[in-house]
Amino acid sequence: MSRTTALIATALLLGASAAPAIALVQTAPAQTAANAPRTRQPATADVRAAYDRADPLARQIFWTEQAEINPMDPIAGVKAAVALRELGRFDQAAEMAGKVLMVQPANVEAMLEAGRAHIARGQAFYGIAALEQARDARPGDWRAWSLLGAAYEQVRRPQDASAAWAQALAISPDNPDVLTNMAMSAMTRGDTASAEPLLRRAASQPGASLKVRLNLAMVLGLTGKMGEAEQLLRRDLPPDAADSNLAWLRERAGAVGVDQARTWGSLQGG
Repeated sequence: MSRTTALIATALLLGASAAPAIALVQTAPAQTAANAPRTRQPATADVRAAYDRADPLARQIFWTEQAEINPMDPIAGVKAAVALRELGRFDQAAEMAGKVLMVQPANVEAMLEAGRAHIARGQAFYGIAALEQARDARPGDWRAWSLLGAAYEQVRRPQDASAAWAQALAISPDNPDVLTNMAMSAMTRGDTASAEPLLRRAASQPGASLKVRLNLAMVLGLTGKMGEAEQLLRRDLPPDAADSNLAWLRERAGAVGVDQARTWGSLQGG
């Protein structure tokens, strides 16, 4: 333990002169600089930057510790939640984002991450309040509108979803993330006719990510355009990962729906 505890031992000393009993108090040795417990300190900017380049598990462990050291750190808890979500631990990601909001109720990044986590775990209803709060706090941030579109779609509010996505695209025209959210929601309804052009449009943008291109490959493969899907996969993935994804697509070609889209989300990394 780090606190010094007094150890009290009472002994009766019977002297020849019948001296009164006395209590002897033995204390633990005083702590020195060498054996004193160390107080954990927040990591330096360089260490934080290094962990940002690490794998999700290492980031989750590091950022969780940083959040424990300083619960008011506006970055640590959110990044821990992001890493948990990337690991597929969606319930824990939502819980972590919620913990941040308990002590930092105005943290917009935590609001957005809470929404992402609840959407990912299939319980978007519980993330809508946080996303609406983020939207109200930053009405010019396309991310809140885009995520709200996905959340509204999941809770069967299609008109609200369409309006949210329209606003997101008005703020950030042709944003590949917004277009992808729209496309993947269409996929969960089995509407590949709407999903494919949205993903083609998203993938053509300069800022399109690997995830966007892989989602396009999924739609193409599931609708029987396996040749084009294979070209995309082999361009972006190592041979073994591309083979695995192609095998998955061949098994499910023609069967498009919620389960397929969710399973693909966990498969994309190879």
